[in-house]
Formats: sequence, structure tokens, C-alpha cells
Amino acid sequence: MRLAGITTMDEANRFLKETFVREHNARFAVNAGEPGTAFVAFAGSMKGILCIQVEHTVADDNTLRYKNQVLQIPEDRHRHHYVKAKVHVHHYPDETLAIFHGPRQLAVFDKYGNPKEDTGKLAA
Repeated sequence: MRLAGITTMDEANRFLKETFVREHNARFAVNAGEPGTAFVAFAGSMKGILCIQVEHTVADDNTLRYKNQVLQIPEDRHRHHYVKAKVHVHHYPDETLAIFHGPRQLAVFDKYGNPKEDTGKLAA
């Protein structure tokens, strides 16, 4: 911009819009290798993406503490306990919580830390 004699913000914005972008695209543009688009529609659930995810280590009594709540992980068919295992707590916008070990959901809790019977396996 100095070489073009630009000294004001308005001149800089005009230069970027009318000159720079066109020249930049002409210099660096590359044709696509194949016709079509590489974008694919997302087919999953946004619930597991739009939440706070925090890693925790399970305590010796098969619980973990999250925001002053003690969350008890129930026994399941895969393991009797998760003591010392790394798990992730998902804190959803509706204030519910879920605990995951890898892709497997272990438990669901309401906003008060009470287990929910509806463990219909939320999408990670």
C-alpha cells in the first residue's frame, strides 16, 4: 500500500476491494482437480459438539467431581468400575450432564447431578 501511495483508511479499503483481491486471486488461484464440491452435509447430531467437554480421572470410589457435584458412574456390561480411567464429562446447554469413556456413554445426569433413568445414549 505504501508503494501505491495510500495514506488513509478509506484509500486502503478501496485498494483492497478494487485492486488487491483481484490481483491476489489472479496470481494464486488454482483450478479444482475434479468437478463438483468437496462439501458433505453433516448427518450427525450437534448435541455432542455444542457442549462443554471436560476430561476427568475417575476416583477410587468410581465417582468424579464436576462443579461441586459428585457423579457416580454405574456398573455396566463392559466394566465393573472405571477407577483411574480418563473420562469426559459433557455439559449440555440444557444443563444435563453425560459421562463418556471414549465413544461409550456411561451415565446421564440432570442439572442437579441426579442420575437419569433415560440413558437412551445421547450422541457423543
